[in-house]
Amino acid sequence: VTGIMKNIHSSQTVTLPDDVNVWVKGRIVTVRGPRGPLKKNFGHLKVELTKVGKNSVKVDKWFGNRKDLACVRTICSHIKNMATGVTKGYRYKMRSVYAHFPINCNVTNEGEKIEIRNFLGEKFVRRVDMRHGVIVKPSPKQKDELILDGNDIEQVSLSAALIQQSTTVKRKDIRKFLDGIYVSQKTTIAEDE
Repeated sequence: VTGIMKNIHSSQTVTLPDDVNVWVKGRIVTVRGPRGPLKKNFGHLKVELTKVGKNSVKVDKWFGNRKDLACVRTICSHIKNMATGVTKGYRYKMRSVYAHFPINCNVTNEGEKIEIRNFLGEKFVRRVDMRHGVIVKPSPKQKDELILDGNDIEQVSLSAALIQQSTTVKRKDIRKFLDGIYVSQKTTIAEDE
């Protein structure tokens, strides 16, 4: 019988900072910190999650193959990112790049929506909605810069991706037409203040 080699037991523990509270119910992890709560469901992964001590989570996988064992570290990374989000927050900075036509960005709906005008001189207005819990604002110091703030790294990075993808150049050589809005820096909010 050709069998895949199984690892009997793989385990990893992630310890969160003191000002972060964590709850585990089934495979749903809730993290609460100074910036608010975050909740994530790991129900699609067949792993065992248990709370150890005041603010540690233990991830166990029994009889897993190579791909299953990779999930153990991934979940730990996700929980760490949640803890960073509720303590420091995530900040992505984006810069407008243009050769000729200046890209005009207008933030509406109290930072929940952005309108992009005059991209490559087009009359079409690109409207991008931010993901839940993400606020976009123009940079006060730097021209042609946008700042995206939020607690959930996935929602912040996804919002940045939506903005970047809205300004894709069609039917041109993209090595020559480099216009667009690109992520220039990934950082946390707390360090900047």
